[in-house]
Amino acid sequence: MAAITHPLHTPTVTFRIPTRPSYRFTPTHKLIITASSTSNKPISGRRLIAAVIGGGPAGSSAAEALASGGVETYLFERSPSGAKPCGGAIPLCMLDEFSIPPELVDRKVTHMKIISPSNLTVDFGKTLKSHEYISMLRREVLDSYLRSRAESKGVILLKALVTKLDVPTSPNQPYIIHYTVNNRIKYLPVDVVVGADGANSRVAKSIHAGDYACAIAYQERIKLPDDKMEYYQNLAEMYVGDDVSPDFYGWVFPKCDHVAVGTGTVCSKPNIKRYQQGIRSRVLPKIAGGKVIKVEAHPIPEHPRPVRVRGRVALVGDAAGYVTKCSGEGIYFAAKSGRMCGEAIVKASEGGHRMIGESDLKREYLKQWDSKYITTFRFLDLLQHVFYGNNAAREALVELCGDEYVQRMTFESYLYKKLANGNRWEDLKMVSGTIGSLIRCKLVGKEMESFDKNVLAKFV
Repeated sequence: MAAITHPLHTPTVTFRIPTRPSYRFTPTHKLIITASSTSNKPISGRRLIAAVIGGGPAGSSAAEALASGGVETYLFERSPSGAKPCGGAIPLCMLDEFSIPPELVDRKVTHMKIISPSNLTVDFGKTLKSHEYISMLRREVLDSYLRSRAESKGVILLKALVTKLDVPTSPNQPYIIHYTVNNRIKYLPVDVVVGADGANSRVAKSIHAGDYACAIAYQERIKLPDDKMEYYQNLAEMYVGDDVSPDFYGWVFPKCDHVAVGTGTVCSKPNIKRYQQGIRSRVLPKIAGGKVIKVEAHPIPEHPRPVRVRGRVALVGDAAGYVTKCSGEGIYFAAKSGRMCGEAIVKASEGGHRMIGESDLKREYLKQWDSKYITTFRFLDLLQHVFYGNNAAREALVELCGDEYVQRMTFESYLYKKLANGNRWEDLKMVSGTIGSLIRCKLVGKEMESFDKNVLAKFV
Protein backbone atom coordinates (compact mmCIF):
# COMPACT_ATOMS: atom_id res chain seq x y z
CA MET A 1 0.00 0.00 0.00
CA ALA A 2 1.18 3.52 -0.72
CA ALA A 3 0.11 6.65 1.12
CA ILE A 4 -0.05 9.89 -0.85
CA THR A 5 -0.65 13.27 0.75
CA HIS A 6 -2.37 15.36 -1.87
CA PRO A 7 -0.92 18.87 -2.19
CA LEU A 8 -4.39 20.42 -2.51
CA HIS A 9 -5.84 18.93 0.63
CA THR A 10 -4.65 17.79 4.01
CA PRO A 11 -6.26 14.32 4.28
CA THR A 12 -4.06 11.41 3.22
CA VAL A 13 -5.38 9.37 0.29
CA THR A 14 -4.41 5.70 0.48
CA PHE A 15 -4.69 3.25 -2.37
CA ARG A 16 -2.95 0.29 -3.94
CA ILE A 17 -0.61 1.14 -6.79
CA PRO A 18 -1.67 -1.14 -9.67
CA THR A 19 0.87 -3.44 -11.27
CA ARG A 20 2.08 -2.07 -14.56
CA PRO A 21 0.68 -3.99 -17.57
CA SER A 22 2.89 -6.15 -19.74
CA TYR A 23 1.58 -4.75 -23.03
CA ARG A 24 4.02 -3.47 -25.61
CA PHE A 25 2.48 -0.27 -26.84
CA THR A 26 2.96 1.34 -30.20
CA PRO A 27 3.90 5.03 -30.02
CA THR A 28 1.01 7.46 -30.02
CA HIS A 29 1.15 10.84 -31.70
CA LYS A 30 3.52 13.38 -30.19
CA LEU A 31 1.84 16.02 -28.04
CA ILE A 32 3.22 19.48 -28.71
CA ILE A 33 2.62 22.02 -25.93
CA THR A 34 2.30 25.60 -27.08
CA ALA A 35 1.68 28.51 -24.78
CA SER A 36 -1.85 29.92 -24.90
CA SER A 37 -2.73 33.49 -24.10
CA THR A 38 -3.74 33.25 -20.45
CA SER A 39 -3.57 35.18 -17.24
CA ASN A 40 -3.89 32.01 -15.14
CA LYS A 41 -1.66 31.87 -12.10
CA PRO A 42 1.33 29.52 -12.05
CA ILE A 43 1.09 26.47 -9.77
CA SER A 44 3.89 26.33 -7.24
CA GLY A 45 5.53 23.13 -6.01
CA ARG A 46 3.37 20.68 -7.94
CA ARG A 47 1.59 20.05 -11.25
CA LEU A 48 -2.05 20.52 -12.20
CA ILE A 49 -4.09 17.58 -10.89
CA ALA A 50 -6.91 16.06 -12.93
CA ALA A 51 -9.49 13.35 -12.27
CA VAL A 52 -11.05 11.51 -15.18
CA ILE A 53 -14.27 9.71 -14.25
CA GLY A 54 -14.95 6.70 -16.47
CA GLY A 55 -12.49 4.33 -18.12
CA GLY A 56 -13.99 3.82 -21.57
CA PRO A 57 -12.45 5.14 -24.80
CA ALA A 58 -13.30 8.75 -23.88
CA GLY A 59 -11.86 8.60 -20.37
CA SER A 60 -8.76 6.59 -21.25
CA SER A 61 -7.94 8.86 -24.19
CA ALA A 62 -8.37 11.96 -22.05
CA ALA A 63 -6.23 10.51 -19.25
CA GLU A 64 -3.48 9.46 -21.65
CA ALA A 65 -3.33 12.93 -23.22
CA LEU A 66 -3.25 14.58 -19.79
CA ALA A 67 -0.49 12.41 -18.35
CA SER A 68 1.56 12.60 -21.56
CA GLY A 69 1.38 16.38 -21.32
CA GLY A 70 2.61 16.62 -17.74
CA VAL A 71 -0.65 16.70 -15.75
CA GLU A 72 -0.96 14.50 -12.66
CA THR A 73 -3.86 12.27 -13.65
CA TYR A 74 -6.21 9.87 -11.83
CA LEU A 75 -8.51 7.63 -13.86
CA PHE A 76 -11.56 6.17 -12.09
CA GLU A 77 -13.22 3.03 -13.47
CA ARG A 78 -15.80 1.18 -11.40
CA SER A 79 -15.77 -2.07 -13.40
CA PRO A 80 -12.65 -2.69 -15.52
CA SER A 81 -13.83 -6.18 -16.42
CA GLY A 82 -17.24 -4.97 -17.62
CA ALA A 83 -18.31 -4.54 -21.24
CA LYS A 84 -20.61 -1.88 -22.60
CA PRO A 85 -23.26 -3.25 -25.00
CA CYS A 86 -22.00 -1.89 -28.27
CA GLY A 87 -21.87 -2.91 -31.91
CA GLY A 88 -18.11 -2.46 -31.74
CA ALA A 89 -17.54 -0.94 -35.19
CA ILE A 90 -14.75 1.60 -35.58
CA PRO A 91 -13.64 3.51 -38.71
CA LEU A 92 -10.43 2.70 -40.51
CA CYS A 93 -8.78 6.01 -39.61
CA MET A 94 -9.07 5.25 -35.88
CA LEU A 95 -6.61 2.37 -36.12
CA ASP A 96 -3.80 4.72 -37.16
CA GLU A 97 -4.92 7.84 -35.33
CA PHE A 98 -5.16 6.04 -31.98
CA SER A 99 -2.49 3.40 -32.69
CA ILE A 100 -4.88 0.47 -32.22
CA PRO A 101 -2.97 -2.82 -32.69
CA PRO A 102 -4.41 -5.00 -35.47
CA GLU A 103 -4.64 -8.00 -33.12
CA LEU A 104 -7.45 -6.23 -31.24
CA VAL A 105 -9.66 -6.40 -34.34
CA ASP A 106 -11.96 -9.44 -34.35
CA ARG A 107 -13.29 -9.09 -37.88
CA LYS A 108 -12.59 -6.96 -40.93
CA VAL A 109 -15.97 -6.28 -42.47
CA THR A 110 -15.74 -5.81 -46.22
CA HIS A 111 -19.39 -6.57 -46.99
CA MET A 112 -22.42 -4.87 -45.49
CA LYS A 113 -26.05 -5.51 -46.29
CA ILE A 114 -28.92 -3.20 -45.48
CA ILE A 115 -32.37 -4.80 -45.52
CA SER A 116 -35.61 -2.85 -45.92
CA PRO A 117 -39.01 -3.54 -44.27
CA SER A 118 -40.07 -5.46 -47.40
CA ASN A 119 -36.75 -7.39 -47.31
CA LEU A 120 -35.25 -5.50 -50.24
CA THR A 121 -31.53 -6.17 -49.73
CA VAL A 122 -28.73 -3.90 -50.87
CA ASP A 123 -25.02 -4.75 -50.80
CA PHE A 124 -23.62 -1.61 -49.19
CA GLY A 125 -19.96 -2.47 -49.60
CA LYS A 126 -19.55 -2.55 -53.37
CA THR A 127 -17.34 0.55 -53.51
CA LEU A 128 -14.89 -0.40 -50.75
CA LYS A 129 -11.31 -0.50 -52.02
CA SER A 130 -9.08 -3.54 -51.50
CA HIS A 131 -7.40 -2.06 -48.40
CA GLU A 132 -10.60 -0.68 -46.85
CA TYR A 133 -12.75 -2.34 -44.21
CA ILE A 134 -14.76 -1.66 -41.07
CA SER A 135 -13.08 -2.97 -37.93
CA MET A 136 -15.21 -4.99 -35.54
CA LEU A 137 -13.96 -5.49 -32.01
CA ARG A 138 -15.17 -6.17 -28.51
CA ARG A 139 -15.43 -3.20 -26.19
CA GLU A 140 -13.99 -5.10 -23.24
CA VAL A 141 -10.84 -5.76 -25.28
CA LEU A 142 -10.47 -2.20 -26.61
CA ASP A 143 -11.28 -0.53 -23.29
CA SER A 144 -8.80 -2.67 -21.37
CA TYR A 145 -6.05 -1.91 -23.86
CA LEU A 146 -6.63 1.86 -23.79
CA ARG A 147 -6.67 1.92 -19.97
CA SER A 148 -3.44 -0.07 -19.79
CA ARG A 149 -1.79 2.23 -22.30
CA ALA A 150 -2.88 5.26 -20.27
CA GLU A 151 -1.28 3.65 -17.20
CA SER A 152 1.95 3.19 -19.12
CA LYS A 153 2.02 6.97 -19.64
CA GLY A 154 1.82 7.61 -15.91
CA VAL A 155 -1.93 7.63 -15.25
CA ILE A 156 -2.97 6.32 -11.81
CA LEU A 157 -5.87 3.92 -12.37
CA LEU A 158 -8.31 3.53 -9.48
CA LYS A 159 -10.84 0.70 -9.54
CA ALA A 160 -13.50 2.59 -7.65
CA LEU A 161 -17.05 3.86 -7.80
CA VAL A 162 -17.33 7.65 -7.77
CA THR A 163 -20.37 8.48 -5.64
CA LYS A 164 -20.26 12.27 -5.43
CA LEU A 165 -18.50 15.35 -6.73
CA ASP A 166 -18.24 18.38 -4.45
CA VAL A 167 -18.19 21.55 -6.53
CA PRO A 168 -16.14 24.40 -5.02
CA THR A 169 -17.77 27.70 -4.11
CA SER A 170 -14.73 29.79 -5.04
CA PRO A 171 -12.24 29.63 -7.93
CA ASN A 172 -9.31 28.75 -5.67
CA GLN A 173 -10.88 25.69 -4.04
CA PRO A 174 -10.46 22.11 -5.31
CA TYR A 175 -13.16 19.74 -6.51
CA ILE A 176 -13.56 16.82 -4.09
CA ILE A 177 -14.10 13.35 -5.54
CA HIS A 178 -15.99 10.96 -3.22
CA TYR A 179 -15.40 7.33 -4.12
CA THR A 180 -15.63 3.86 -2.62
CA VAL A 181 -13.02 1.12 -2.70
CA ASN A 182 -13.73 -2.21 -0.98
CA ASN A 183 -16.72 -0.63 0.78
CA ARG A 184 -14.56 2.18 2.15
CA ILE A 185 -15.35 5.82 1.40
CA LYS A 186 -12.38 7.89 0.27
CA TYR A 187 -11.78 11.40 -1.03
CA LEU A 188 -9.54 13.00 -3.60
CA PRO A 189 -9.16 16.78 -4.16
CA VAL A 190 -8.33 17.81 -7.73
CA ASP A 191 -8.03 20.92 -9.88
CA VAL A 192 -9.86 19.68 -12.98
CA VAL A 193 -12.49 17.02 -13.65
CA VAL A 194 -13.23 15.27 -16.94
CA GLY A 195 -16.59 13.50 -16.94
CA ALA A 196 -16.44 10.42 -19.14
CA ASP A 197 -18.96 8.41 -17.15
CA GLY A 198 -21.55 7.67 -19.81
CA ALA A 199 -25.10 8.67 -20.62
CA ASN A 200 -26.18 8.62 -16.95
CA SER A 201 -23.20 10.77 -15.99
CA ARG A 202 -22.96 11.55 -12.28
CA VAL A 203 -20.47 14.28 -13.13
CA ALA A 204 -23.00 15.93 -15.47
CA LYS A 205 -25.62 15.91 -12.73
CA SER A 206 -23.14 17.45 -10.28
CA ILE A 207 -22.58 20.48 -12.52
CA HIS A 208 -26.25 20.74 -13.59
CA ALA A 209 -25.38 20.10 -17.22
CA GLY A 210 -29.00 19.59 -18.22
CA ASP A 211 -30.95 16.59 -19.47
CA TYR A 212 -31.06 15.01 -22.89
CA ALA A 213 -33.06 12.30 -24.58
CA CYS A 214 -31.57 8.83 -24.34
CA ALA A 215 -32.13 5.79 -26.49
CA ILE A 216 -31.75 2.28 -25.16
CA ALA A 217 -29.60 -0.27 -26.95
CA TYR A 218 -30.34 -3.95 -26.39
CA GLN A 219 -28.02 -6.64 -27.68
CA GLU A 220 -27.58 -10.39 -27.48
CA ARG A 221 -24.27 -12.09 -28.15
CA ILE A 222 -25.02 -15.36 -29.91
CA LYS A 223 -22.60 -18.22 -30.45
CA LEU A 224 -23.40 -19.75 -33.85
CA PRO A 225 -22.63 -23.14 -35.38
CA ASP A 226 -19.50 -23.02 -37.51
CA ASP A 227 -21.33 -23.08 -40.84
CA LYS A 228 -23.51 -20.12 -39.88
CA MET A 229 -20.58 -18.21 -38.40
CA GLU A 230 -18.80 -18.65 -41.71
CA TYR A 231 -21.60 -16.66 -43.38
CA TYR A 232 -20.80 -13.69 -41.13
CA GLN A 233 -17.03 -13.99 -41.49
CA ASN A 234 -16.66 -10.54 -43.04
CA LEU A 235 -20.31 -9.49 -43.29
CA ALA A 236 -22.40 -7.09 -41.19
CA GLU A 237 -26.13 -6.58 -41.61
CA MET A 238 -28.47 -3.69 -40.83
CA TYR A 239 -32.25 -4.14 -40.74
CA VAL A 240 -34.80 -1.32 -40.79
CA GLY A 241 -38.53 -1.51 -40.21
CA ASP A 242 -41.24 -0.91 -37.62
CA ASP A 243 -40.78 -4.49 -36.46
CA VAL A 244 -37.15 -3.95 -35.37
CA SER A 245 -37.28 -0.30 -34.26
CA PRO A 246 -39.62 2.67 -34.71
CA ASP A 247 -36.73 5.15 -34.97
CA PHE A 248 -33.44 3.27 -35.40
CA TYR A 249 -32.18 0.01 -36.92
CA GLY A 250 -31.39 -3.55 -35.92
CA TRP A 251 -27.98 -5.09 -36.51
CA VAL A 252 -26.00 -8.29 -36.82
CA PHE A 253 -22.29 -7.60 -36.30
CA PRO A 254 -19.65 -10.36 -36.35
CA LYS A 255 -17.22 -10.77 -33.42
CA CYS A 256 -14.33 -13.18 -32.83
CA ASP A 257 -16.42 -16.34 -32.29
CA HIS A 258 -20.00 -15.04 -32.15
CA VAL A 259 -22.34 -12.39 -33.54
CA ALA A 260 -23.93 -9.41 -31.80
CA VAL A 261 -27.64 -9.14 -32.60
CA GLY A 262 -29.34 -6.01 -31.32
CA THR A 263 -31.54 -2.97 -31.77
CA GLY A 264 -32.26 0.38 -30.19
CA THR A 265 -35.00 2.97 -29.75
CA VAL A 266 -35.58 6.32 -28.08
CA CYS A 267 -39.33 6.80 -28.52
CA SER A 268 -40.50 3.34 -27.42
CA LYS A 269 -38.07 2.13 -24.78
CA PRO A 270 -40.58 -0.01 -22.81
CA ASN A 271 -41.02 -2.15 -25.94
CA ILE A 272 -37.32 -2.81 -26.52
CA LYS A 273 -37.63 -6.56 -25.94
CA ARG A 274 -40.39 -6.74 -28.54
CA TYR A 275 -38.13 -5.04 -31.07
CA GLN A 276 -35.30 -7.40 -30.14
CA GLN A 277 -37.63 -10.27 -30.89
CA GLY A 278 -38.36 -8.55 -34.19
CA ILE A 279 -34.71 -8.49 -35.26
CA ARG A 280 -34.29 -12.09 -34.13
CA SER A 281 -37.27 -13.10 -36.27
CA ARG A 282 -35.86 -11.31 -39.31
CA VAL A 283 -32.52 -13.15 -39.05
CA LEU A 284 -33.85 -16.44 -37.65
CA PRO A 285 -32.75 -18.71 -40.54
CA LYS A 286 -29.21 -17.32 -40.29
CA ILE A 287 -28.84 -17.75 -36.52
CA ALA A 288 -30.83 -20.98 -36.04
CA GLY A 289 -29.04 -23.28 -33.63
CA GLY A 290 -27.19 -20.41 -32.00
CA LYS A 291 -26.80 -20.06 -28.24
CA VAL A 292 -27.17 -16.75 -26.41
CA ILE A 293 -24.03 -16.26 -24.33
CA LYS A 294 -24.67 -12.74 -23.08
CA VAL A 295 -27.50 -10.19 -22.94
CA GLU A 296 -26.67 -6.48 -22.67
CA ALA A 297 -28.58 -3.20 -22.44
CA HIS A 298 -27.36 0.37 -22.10
CA PRO A 299 -28.59 3.97 -22.52
CA ILE A 300 -27.25 5.95 -25.49
CA PRO A 301 -27.49 9.77 -25.74
CA GLU A 302 -29.46 11.22 -28.62
CA HIS A 303 -27.87 14.68 -28.81
CA PRO A 304 -25.19 16.80 -27.08
CA ARG A 305 -25.97 18.07 -23.60
CA PRO A 306 -27.05 21.70 -23.14
CA VAL A 307 -23.94 22.24 -20.98
CA ARG A 308 -20.67 20.43 -21.62
CA VAL A 309 -18.28 22.70 -19.75
CA ARG A 310 -18.90 24.38 -16.41
CA GLY A 311 -16.21 25.73 -14.14
CA ARG A 312 -13.20 23.43 -14.34
CA VAL A 313 -15.30 20.43 -15.38
CA ALA A 314 -15.62 19.17 -18.95
CA LEU A 315 -17.78 16.37 -20.32
CA VAL A 316 -16.64 14.00 -23.09
CA GLY A 317 -17.98 10.94 -24.91
CA ASP A 318 -21.46 9.72 -24.03
CA ALA A 319 -21.51 12.02 -20.99
CA ALA A 320 -21.36 14.97 -23.39
CA GLY A 321 -23.84 13.36 -25.80
CA TYR A 322 -21.40 12.59 -28.60
CA VAL A 323 -23.24 9.75 -30.36
CA THR A 324 -24.39 10.38 -33.92
CA LYS A 325 -27.99 10.03 -34.94
CA CYS A 326 -28.83 7.79 -37.89
CA SER A 327 -25.72 5.60 -37.53
CA GLY A 328 -25.42 5.46 -33.73
CA GLU A 329 -21.64 5.79 -33.94
CA GLY A 330 -19.95 6.68 -30.66
CA ILE A 331 -16.58 4.96 -30.14
CA TYR A 332 -14.52 7.20 -32.41
CA PHE A 333 -16.16 10.40 -31.19
CA ALA A 334 -15.72 9.31 -27.58
CA ALA A 335 -11.99 8.72 -28.00
CA LYS A 336 -11.56 11.87 -30.10
CA SER A 337 -13.39 14.11 -27.65
CA GLY A 338 -11.40 12.66 -24.74
CA ARG A 339 -8.10 13.28 -26.49
CA MET A 340 -9.09 16.79 -27.60
CA CYS A 341 -10.20 17.67 -24.07
CA GLY A 342 -7.01 16.30 -22.50
CA GLU A 343 -4.82 18.16 -24.97
CA ALA A 344 -6.82 21.34 -24.40
CA ILE A 345 -6.17 21.16 -20.65
CA VAL A 346 -2.47 20.52 -21.25
CA LYS A 347 -2.26 23.48 -23.61
CA ALA A 348 -4.18 25.88 -21.37
CA SER A 349 -2.15 24.86 -18.29
CA GLU A 350 1.13 25.02 -20.22
CA GLY A 351 2.01 21.44 -19.45
CA GLY A 352 0.42 21.36 -16.01
CA HIS A 353 2.25 24.43 -14.68
CA ARG A 354 -0.73 26.82 -14.52
CA MET A 355 -4.27 26.69 -13.16
CA ILE A 356 -7.04 26.77 -15.76
CA GLY A 357 -10.60 28.07 -15.80
CA GLU A 358 -13.92 27.67 -17.59
CA SER A 359 -12.96 30.08 -20.36
CA ASP A 360 -9.89 27.97 -21.14
CA LEU A 361 -11.94 24.80 -21.51
CA LYS A 362 -14.50 26.52 -23.69
CA ARG A 363 -11.84 28.09 -25.91
CA GLU A 364 -9.40 25.21 -26.26
CA TYR A 365 -11.81 22.25 -26.13
CA LEU A 366 -15.45 23.11 -26.75
CA LYS A 367 -14.95 25.66 -29.51
CA GLN A 368 -12.52 23.38 -31.33
CA TRP A 369 -14.84 20.37 -31.03
CA ASP A 370 -17.93 22.21 -32.25
CA SER A 371 -16.13 23.76 -35.20
CA LYS A 372 -14.94 20.31 -36.28
CA TYR A 373 -17.94 18.06 -35.66
CA ILE A 374 -21.18 19.82 -34.69
CA THR A 375 -22.29 20.13 -38.34
CA THR A 376 -21.87 16.36 -38.79
CA PHE A 377 -24.09 15.69 -35.77
CA ARG A 378 -26.80 18.06 -37.01
CA PHE A 379 -26.74 16.60 -40.53
CA LEU A 380 -27.12 13.02 -39.27
CA ASP A 381 -29.92 14.18 -36.97
CA LEU A 382 -31.71 15.51 -40.06
CA LEU A 383 -31.18 12.24 -41.93
CA GLN A 384 -32.67 10.24 -39.07
CA HIS A 385 -35.79 12.41 -39.06
CA VAL A 386 -36.17 12.03 -42.82
CA PHE A 387 -35.49 8.30 -43.24
CA TYR A 388 -36.40 6.57 -39.96
CA GLY A 389 -39.89 7.97 -39.42
CA ASN A 390 -41.92 5.27 -41.19
CA ASN A 391 -41.53 2.20 -43.36
CA ALA A 392 -42.02 4.10 -46.61
CA ALA A 393 -39.07 6.36 -45.78
CA ARG A 394 -37.00 3.32 -44.79
CA GLU A 395 -37.71 1.71 -48.15
CA ALA A 396 -36.47 4.93 -49.77
CA LEU A 397 -33.32 4.83 -47.65
CA VAL A 398 -32.46 1.29 -48.72
CA GLU A 399 -33.21 2.06 -52.36
CA LEU A 400 -30.94 5.10 -52.16
CA CYS A 401 -28.15 3.02 -50.61
CA GLY A 402 -28.01 0.95 -53.78
CA ASP A 403 -26.48 3.90 -55.62
CA GLU A 404 -22.70 3.45 -55.86
CA TYR A 405 -22.00 7.19 -55.63
CA VAL A 406 -23.98 7.36 -52.39
CA GLN A 407 -22.01 4.41 -51.06
CA ARG A 408 -18.64 5.92 -51.95
CA MET A 409 -19.46 9.28 -50.36
CA THR A 410 -20.79 7.53 -47.26
CA PHE A 411 -17.79 5.26 -46.77
CA GLU A 412 -15.21 7.97 -47.43
CA SER A 413 -16.84 10.19 -44.82
CA TYR A 414 -17.21 7.34 -42.31
CA LEU A 415 -13.87 5.58 -42.75
CA TYR A 416 -11.71 8.70 -42.75
CA LYS A 417 -13.84 11.17 -40.75
CA LYS A 418 -13.50 13.94 -43.28
CA LEU A 419 -15.81 15.43 -45.86
CA ALA A 420 -15.57 13.40 -49.05
CA ASN A 421 -14.70 15.24 -52.25
CA GLY A 422 -17.84 14.91 -54.30
CA ASN A 423 -18.85 15.73 -57.84
CA ARG A 424 -21.38 18.55 -58.18
CA TRP A 425 -23.28 16.83 -60.96
CA GLU A 426 -23.38 13.56 -59.03
CA ASP A 427 -24.42 15.45 -55.88
CA LEU A 428 -27.32 16.98 -57.78
CA LYS A 429 -28.33 13.58 -59.10
CA MET A 430 -28.14 12.18 -55.55
CA VAL A 431 -30.45 14.87 -54.19
CA SER A 432 -32.85 14.33 -57.07
CA GLY A 433 -32.72 10.57 -56.54
CA THR A 434 -33.39 10.99 -52.83
CA ILE A 435 -36.50 13.07 -53.47
CA GLY A 436 -37.65 10.60 -56.11
CA SER A 437 -37.14 7.63 -53.79
CA LEU A 438 -39.08 9.30 -50.98
CA ILE A 439 -42.01 10.12 -53.26
CA ARG A 440 -42.04 6.71 -54.92
CA CYS A 441 -41.71 4.72 -51.71
CA LYS A 442 -44.36 6.78 -49.98
CA LEU A 443 -46.79 5.83 -52.72
CA VAL A 444 -45.64 2.20 -52.72
CA GLY A 445 -45.78 2.15 -48.93
CA LYS A 446 -49.43 3.22 -48.95
CA GLU A 447 -50.23 0.49 -51.46
CA MET A 448 -48.39 -2.11 -49.36
CA GLU A 449 -50.30 -1.12 -46.23
CA SER A 450 -53.55 -1.90 -48.04
CA PHE A 451 -52.52 -5.57 -48.43
CA ASP A 452 -53.24 -8.17 -45.82
CA LYS A 453 -49.88 -8.78 -44.11
CA ASN A 454 -50.36 -12.56 -44.10
CA VAL A 455 -50.83 -12.52 -47.87
CA LEU A 456 -47.94 -10.12 -48.43
CA ALA A 457 -45.62 -12.31 -46.37
CA LYS A 458 -45.87 -15.07 -48.97
CA PHE A 459 -44.20 -12.86 -51.56
CA VAL A 460 -41.24 -11.51 -49.50
